[in-house]
Amino acid sequence: MRTTGELSSTSLRGAAAYLADGLQAGRVYRREDLARLSTAVDRHLRELVATGKLKKLAQGLYHAPKQSSFGPLPPADEELVGGFLRDKDFLVFSPSAYNAVGLGTTQLYNRTLVYNHKRHGVFRLGNRQFDFRMKPRFPKKLTPEFLYVDLLNNLDELTEDRSAVLAQARNKLPTFDTARLQRAVDNFGSVATRKRLRQWMGA
Repeated sequence: MRTTGELSSTSLRGAAAYLADGLQAGRVYRREDLARLSTAVDRHLRELVATGKLKKLAQGLYHAPKQSSFGPLPPADEELVGGFLRDKDFLVFSPSAYNAVGLGTTQLYNRTLVYNHKRHGVFRLGNRQFDFRMKPRFPKKLTPEFLYVDLLNNLDELTEDRSAVLAQARNKLPTFDTARLQRAVDNFGSVATRKRLRQWMGA
């Protein structure tokens, strides 16, 4: 029985094989990226998907999977989201990251948030759903101060006890560097979060 790799190398011919040879394992491609390299891109894409050289993630979005001993690997979140958005300015994280702040939250969330400047809504990419939210500002990487502020922003979405989380958040406030926390509040805090923290800091 021939493997997917053997099928790929034997069944692709001509322009489709040429297109396959130009793919980089692990990368996410949009249809228009590959159309520049093909005179019959839709037919060639079907051939590449059929032989496993590409995986279709969404309409017009494809992944050239890396192979492991367990089979093809899914794309990295940054590669996947970057290909979908056609942008590099975004922040991908799970609400489970809030647990690291030490406010008593322990829930694990089976969803992924994408803060960005271009798209809003829930989109299925491959076999996963991503919750895209347009934000005017967000950090390049997660920090304790940002997670603290963002948790308060999204308090109503948590499955935790709201009053218990607020009590923990107020108790945790003195442990943060004041200047760094204030910058996070100014840059990322909602109106309600800013008001709440002003009250706590002034108490």
